[in-house]
Amino acid sequence: MNTNVVISFQLRRMLGGATTGGFSLIKLPLFRFRFNLSLPLSTIIRFPDYSTEASPGIKIVTKEDLKEFLAAVKNTPASSANVYSYTDKVLNILNDKNIVVSLDAYNLILEEASHDIDLTCQVFKKLLLSCKSPSATSCLKFAKAFTKENDCVELIRFLEEISEIMSSSTSSSFINKIIFAFAKCGQKDKSLVIFDHLRRQRYGPDLVTYNIVLDILGHMGRVDEMLNVFSSIKDTGLIPDTVSYNTLMNGLRKVGRFDMCFVYYKEMTDNGIEPDLLTYTVLIEIFGRSGSVEESLKYFKEMKKKGILPSVFIYRSLIQNLNKTGKVELAKELLEELNSSSTRLAGPEDFKRKTRQRNTLKF
Repeated sequence: MNTNVVISFQLRRMLGGATTGGFSLIKLPLFRFRFNLSLPLSTIIRFPDYSTEASPGIKIVTKEDLKEFLAAVKNTPASSANVYSYTDKVLNILNDKNIVVSLDAYNLILEEASHDIDLTCQVFKKLLLSCKSPSATSCLKFAKAFTKENDCVELIRFLEEISEIMSSSTSSSFINKIIFAFAKCGQKDKSLVIFDHLRRQRYGPDLVTYNIVLDILGHMGRVDEMLNVFSSIKDTGLIPDTVSYNTLMNGLRKVGRFDMCFVYYKEMTDNGIEPDLLTYTVLIEIFGRSGSVEESLKYFKEMKKKGILPSVFIYRSLIQNLNKTGKVELAKELLEELNSSSTRLAGPEDFKRKTRQRNTLKF
């Protein structure tokens, strides 16, 4: 029994006839439309050919062409059983016609397909096959489709399916985006499953991968696993950097393992790795909380001497701990310094600078 099924593709901001590399760049408008899945799609989709002096013979899909196509299939019966495969079939036909689907179009299709894991996987695989590098946004939309899945069976199956598609030159970047995306949408356990699976399959994680996983484990309070992952960095021949040590020490700080923070700070400096704002933030807080406010002040002076601007958080941490230890006058001096218009403070960008230099994941 056929029923009318309405699908809303919110593909706005995607109109135009720009071409790239001998292919047409298809951009779809906002429509609500019905499909007749009983008709062969190859007979429905007929895009006229246009030629220009600059690019003879190149197929260009215009807004009018798409309107005509949508009008042709609107209000026709569709089988609800097959409706989820429609997008996949359309993408195949567009690919056969050498019509390039933009990355933004893939992202919006992934968003529409998020209710169906099989369809999401099909679309994401086609994105990988299109030779486009999935953006962090693409990976996030892919990850969201698995939110209601309690196990990782389908996810692992898909990773195994696309293993041959991922080239060695792009696999690390892709792995980082996928792991980061699952963690960002609240699926940290799945991020760790992906990391373990790909590591077993000998897809070499790079230092950014390890730093992301350290951060995930730190947020989850899984200290022993975090320490094991940090040790495994050295086993692979990679060298931990400032981000690695900061992430590790921050994770240890959160669970009160101050003793371990000191150990890794010493290892960090012994290896010639310079502490930055985040390093000093951790040190000043843990020394203050452990009652060694003099040590906190020592590192506070050291960072300023190196030209590293202290943050409001550092000032507040010092003032609070000085008051707790009865050094009220010194706390007042720091408060006056904090409130002085001549005092330069670190801002959010100073915290992110180091991470941004090593991690290009953006949403």
